[in-house]
Amino acid sequence: MRLATWNVNSVRARVDRVVAFLERSQTDVLAIQETKCRDDQFPYLPFEAAGYEVAHVGFSQWNGVAVISRVGIEDVETAFAGQPGFVKASAGADAPPAGGDAPDAAHEARALGATCGGVRVWSLYVPNGRALDDPHYAYKLAWLEALRSEAGRWLEEDPQAQVALVGDWNVAPLDTDVWDMAPFAGSTHVSPAERDAFAAFGAAGYTEVSREHLPEPHTYTYWDYKQLAFPRNYGMRIDFTWASPALRARVTGARIDRDERKGKGASDHVPVILDLAD
Repeated sequence: MRLATWNVNSVRARVDRVVAFLERSQTDVLAIQETKCRDDQFPYLPFEAAGYEVAHVGFSQWNGVAVISRVGIEDVETAFAGQPGFVKASAGADAPPAGGDAPDAAHEARALGATCGGVRVWSLYVPNGRALDDPHYAYKLAWLEALRSEAGRWLEEDPQAQVALVGDWNVAPLDTDVWDMAPFAGSTHVSPAERDAFAAFGAAGYTEVSREHLPEPHTYTYWDYKQLAFPRNYGMRIDFTWASPALRARVTGARIDRDERKGKGASDHVPVILDLAD
């Protein structure tokens, strides 16, 4: 089975690229983030025409996650137990709503779990954090801790569970996961607390298998649209794939599809792809 994760940065704007990637790469299960649409706005038909099922959760033009599969989708959950919400005390006209028009206004569309071909796949869009003194930073740390706690419980209940925690983690765990540490001094994504929260998934029993198979430094998954970041290779590695022990044993290889950052209409992120033995 081939499993991939990709922050597509608006699925409606890039549906043709996403379908073409699925067909070209022969990916069986794709977790996507930042779909930026409500459920009723998601472009289901092109995926269904290509032979895929879709599970999606989105409340507004912000956030949104999905799992796209041609090996079945079962037991869909649109949040993990204990997933924190976020409420901004006051928001300007240009600020994103705290959860949009969700039934629970504090709950954001940032996690979706589905069982696909026997693997429990979680598509995750970890909060950005914004700034170290912003309430969103505390929310990010609480969100990661709640996910770690729940993910650890899954393994305690079933040590043989095949679980994939994949997506845009908005954390650069190593200094070599950014092109230059100097611009990140005093900012999010590289703070000790965020890195500790990320590493805690290892202590919970998971392995970040894309790093295990692609250990090279300065291997990036994201490049900003500004200041010619991609041609200058001013990138970040913030998209990851944590696997449970049973799933880790099946991983035969990984790759980052850097070419998906090229051309017209590219997302600012690229797919991270895992190959799993039968």
